[in-house]
Amino acid sequence: MTSSQDIDTTTPPSIDVEVQGDSKPEIDPIDPLDELPGEIEMSIFDHLEELRQRIFYSLIAVAVGVIGCFLAVKPIVQLLEVPAQGVKFLQLAPGEYFFVSLKVAGYSGLVLSSPFVLFQIIQFVLPGLTRRERRLLGPVVLGSSVLFAGGIIFAYLLLIPAALKFFISYGADVVEQLWSIDKYFEFVLLLLFSTGLAFQIPIIQVLLGALGIVSSKQMLSGWRYVILGAVILGAILTPSTDPFTQSLLAGAVLGLYFGGIGLVKLIGK
Repeated sequence: MTSSQDIDTTTPPSIDVEVQGDSKPEIDPIDPLDELPGEIEMSIFDHLEELRQRIFYSLIAVAVGVIGCFLAVKPIVQLLEVPAQGVKFLQLAPGEYFFVSLKVAGYSGLVLSSPFVLFQIIQFVLPGLTRRERRLLGPVVLGSSVLFAGGIIFAYLLLIPAALKFFISYGADVVEQLWSIDKYFEFVLLLLFSTGLAFQIPIIQVLLGALGIVSSKQMLSGWRYVILGAVILGAILTPSTDPFTQSLLAGAVLGLYFGGIGLVKLIGK
């Protein structure tokens, strides 16, 4: 007789399975300031064509500015001769004044047409800028223009007269002051535009700070190197060799640099 086997009918222990609902990974919302409001789908050939047109318009504006300044070059030349304090200028070669007139008209026309050229550059890069970058574009362009004009005025009213006064007084008892008009304008134009470019230092600092590349604290920590660089920059940019002119430009560069640190700190960087 076969004995019956006990069958285990015990219910297996229940396993609690915690079923989560339809959970989706959290996605950080896109910051509206990082959107491209003016984004336009264009092929590489369309971009090149637009670039060609804007370069063409810019060249036309520069040509018109240069021609206009050449037609009125005499008042510009007389204005730039004022810091020379009555020194007589000589034309040492045939056509020297004519080529000086072309040089003065070229620089002046470039300055006059620069707002239009800058507008063309902005219109070309604007579709690729986010809202955050566009908010920074206006103050940067305005500040750069004001600083460049301020640099030219600073050089015209302070740097050039100081340098010329040094040269005139240094050889007053030895040589008669008769200068080549070509060499004089080479000196003046170089000093004007190099000073205007040097005055762009705060703009560069603001851009570096806004992009998170360098903080105001890091800029301030390198003040020793900045002083050395300002002295070297003053020696390079000033065509004269007198220490007063170089110190004047170096002091202006230092003031702009520390002012730029204040601006970077003001924007929270």
